Formats: sequence, C-alpha cells, structure tokens
Amino acid sequence: MTHPSHTQGNPDKPLLDHCIGDAFDATVARFPDREALVVRHQQRRYTWRQLADAVEQHARALMALGVQAGDRLGIWAPNCAEWCITQFASAKIGAILVNINPAYRSSELDYALSQSGCRWVICADAFKTSDYHAMLCDLVPGLSACKPGAVHCERLPELRGVISLALKPPPGFLAWYDLQARAGEVSVEALGRRQASLRPCEPINIQYTSGTTGFPKGATLSHHNILNNGYMVGESLRLTEHDRLVVPVPLYHCFGMVMANLGCMTHGSTLIYPNDAFDPLLTLQAVAEERATALYGVPTMFIAELDHPRRSEFDLSSLRTGIMAGATCPIEVMRRVIDEMHMAEIQIAYGMTETSPVSLQTGPEDELEVRVTSVGRTQPRLESKVIDAEGNTLPRGEIGELCTRGYSVMLGYWNNPTATAESIDGEGWMHTGDLAQMDEAGFVRIVGRSKDMIIRGGENIYPRELEEFFFTHPAVADVQVIGIPCSKYGEEIVAWVRLHPGHSASAEALREWAKARIAHFKVPRHFRFVDEFPMTVTGKVQKFRMREISVEELGGVSAG
Repeated sequence: MTHPSHTQGNPDKPLLDHCIGDAFDATVARFPDREALVVRHQQRRYTWRQLADAVEQHARALMALGVQAGDRLGIWAPNCAEWCITQFASAKIGAILVNINPAYRSSELDYALSQSGCRWVICADAFKTSDYHAMLCDLVPGLSACKPGAVHCERLPELRGVISLALKPPPGFLAWYDLQARAGEVSVEALGRRQASLRPCEPINIQYTSGTTGFPKGATLSHHNILNNGYMVGESLRLTEHDRLVVPVPLYHCFGMVMANLGCMTHGSTLIYPNDAFDPLLTLQAVAEERATALYGVPTMFIAELDHPRRSEFDLSSLRTGIMAGATCPIEVMRRVIDEMHMAEIQIAYGMTETSPVSLQTGPEDELEVRVTSVGRTQPRLESKVIDAEGNTLPRGEIGELCTRGYSVMLGYWNNPTATAESIDGEGWMHTGDLAQMDEAGFVRIVGRSKDMIIRGGENIYPRELEEFFFTHPAVADVQVIGIPCSKYGEEIVAWVRLHPGHSASAEALREWAKARIAHFKVPRHFRFVDEFPMTVTGKVQKFRMREISVEELGGVSAG
C-alpha cells in the first residue's frame, strides 16, 4: 500500500525554550576557556569567555546609542569577527538584526534600509569593488556633516546613524572602536534587565531573500526559529565542544549565521572563518592548519576545493563531517568529497531562508546511497508533505510541491502581509516552490524549482536530472541546465558547462554522448562553455540570469 507523501520528524526531541542571548551565556558558563572563534584573515582568536566580554561590551554600547528592543540594526559587511560579535550583541538587547547582502549596490541598500526601517547600520569600509562609505554618503545627503546618532534623512526617516568597521572612517560615521567606549554609559545590570525582558517568540532577524523578479522580501525570524534550527543542525552533525568548523559561507545568509554560528554556539564548538569571502586555497589551509573536524559549503565551493591544483599539499584527514547545501548537490561531487576529503559523515541539508533555514537533512547513520541521492528526512519537530496543484497530498513517489510546517517557519515577511499570505497557508504550511518526490522511507529528493521545470513538446524535463547525468561525463566539472522559449516545442534545453582543468569537449561531442544514453527529447539543443556561472554571494546559481543571457545570445526565441 502506498502511503501519502507526509512525514513528521521526531516529535519527542525537545526544543530550546529560551532566547539566543541566554543560550550564549549558558555555553560561556560551560566552556569559558575553550576556543570559540578563530578569524584567520584578521588574526584573531577568542575563547568563549573572551567572546562573551566583547559581546557584552558592544551590547551595552548599542544600548548607550539608544537602540531599543525591536529596533532594526543593519549589518553590511563580509565575514569578520565584528559580524559575529554584532549578531550576539544585538540578540542580547533584542535589536532585530537586518542582514544586508555584501554585494548590494546603492538601490538595493536603499530598499533594504527603507523597507526594514533600520535605526542604525554597521558597515565595512569597502568590499571587493564596492565602496560602502561612498554609497552611504550618496544615499544619506549630509551624512558627513552630521554627528553620529543625529542623522535625519527624508528618504530614510528612521535612520539615526552609521557605525563603520574602518579604523578611521570619514566624518559622520561612528568608528566601531569608538563605539566600544560607550559601553561604560550602561551598567551590566541594565543589560541584564533588557535581556531578561525578551521572549523567544519575538523577531530577532530579518533576511532579504534573493528574489529573481521584483524586490526582495524580508523573511522575519524569531529567537525560537533560528536558535532551534541551528541547534537541530548541530545535533544531526553530532557536534560537541571538541569539534572545529570551518565556515567559508557568508554570515549574512542563514548558512553562516544560523547553521554555523548558532549551530556551534549551542554545542560549544569552535567557529573558524578562513577569509572575508570564499577562497578555496584559504579554506583548505584553514582545515589543515586548524585541524578542523567539519566543513560547510555549497556545491560550487566543494568543487573549487576538490579541483584546486594545490589540494594535495594539505592534510584534510582531521575532517569527519560537514554540510553541503544551498543549492542542488550533485551526486558525483558528494562521492568525491567523501572519498577525497575524508568527510565520511558529510550530510546534505535542505531548506530556505523562510524556514530558518533547514527542514530536511540526511543523518550520520544513513547509507551512502541515500546521502548522495536525497536531501534526507524531515527534521525533528517539523512536518513535510508533497502536494499537487490543487493542494492535495500526493502518494509517495509522485512529484509535486514540497511544503514545510513547524517551529522553523518564519513569522512572516516584514511589513508585507500579502506576500506572507501567498507563501504560508491558513494551516501554517510554508509553500517552498520546489518540486520534490518522497519515497516510502520518507527520504525526499528535490527535482528542481517548479519555475525551472522545462516543458518541451509536452514532455516534463527536470533540470536536476540532466545535471546529474552530465556530471558523469569525465570532462564535466559543473553543469547547469535551463529552458528557453522555442516557437516549435514551447521550450528548448540549454546546458551551461564548466570543464575540468585540462579537459576538453565540444558541444557536438557532448550531444552525441548524451544521445546514446538518454531519451532524445532530454538532449540539450544548445551548449554554452563557461569558466563560471552567474552567482549570488551565497553561491547560488542565478538561472534567471542564465536564461536572459542565453535568449540574448541565441537571438530571442529558438526555432527548435
């Protein structure tokens, strides 16, 4: 008998029923002298006690600036010690941290600050080609002439000031190191009273989802949402105070600030930031030199590490576990990570910002085949189901939209009730927009995004299936499959291919290789060879941009 595609994670696993600041304090009390944070590019190391001192100092300093519980505090910076300190300091005083993508430019920054109503912004001076100071001065006329805390801007009426991480920022910016001096204006007791007044159900984080059309939406997450999700991820990985996790993923995203920072904090594990942004060589060095036991990354990061010409120089034998997530995880890449990087217990995690983020995860006991072909089973205290277009739960094995319900579902989109209602139904189910298939054992396979499915000549084609297929070709290092309009068949298939160093392959060769192995209607009509794909800062491939480029290059609508 076929069961419905509806599962519930372990209902008996207890949830943490306190705020992030209290959980942080409990870890500090348990492991005061163990290493908490290593920031290699800044040459800084903190024990839990030292990190707690920095967090308390900055929490009191922010209170001295007048930051109230519920105020929005933006942070616009790449990975650094100050990011981590700000995350925990803001949580202690109840300020809602607004994560701003380091890649944002002026118009995107304007939108995020305005839509969230940020009171203060903490920013780096610059990152890659972005001059943050200059963009803020353009956005806030007269900023350079204002005293910190006295900003009045018509287009950003709630903004009061900007804190810079630069040693000597321009006029109008409050230097991070000058902020520290304000801590003495607020007593330890006052901070304690503020922290004690907070509740786990209250919002503590806003993360803007990287939409492909229109403006991003601010997923609003509570202490309860993200503290428990980080904790559950760490539980699945069997993290302890003896584990050391290398974090090359961006902190502004849930992968960094929840799965890494909160996952480690709730278990007393050590966080290691190898650089301000992903660099495969620095990541490999960090694993080897810090004797890391765990490593996070999206598939493109692991591919870059595996293919790095100097990888053999580094002893990675200390690794045992980690997570590959954030995008479709190719089976062949998983196998190589297990075999070549010693990550025998690596897990796949699936989720979205709106679910804090993880809702499905493989486990350490799962068979290798399961870990390389699925995204696991429903996490504890959560539910999953697969539905058809009418909302009916499908039988196991059928493909439909994946939905999630439980503690991890966001409070809603900030100041956007319409978008919230479109995503979370009346029964509390978050509709993911992902196409999935659940087997009899409850393992879920992600087929792709519903909007990415290709319909060619009446045949449904799932890009994920084709991508996995082309990964088995010895010359292919990475591949992304998209559909573009076609006057004859409705849609035509385009494969963007990145080859392994030293390998070559032509479009015709790949096409002939595919014809001998898969149905004719699945064989891509077009191939595009690239050195890299259009990506978000979090390592997600921007398929919408690939479609735009392909349509432009191929002259609009393909004739088929």
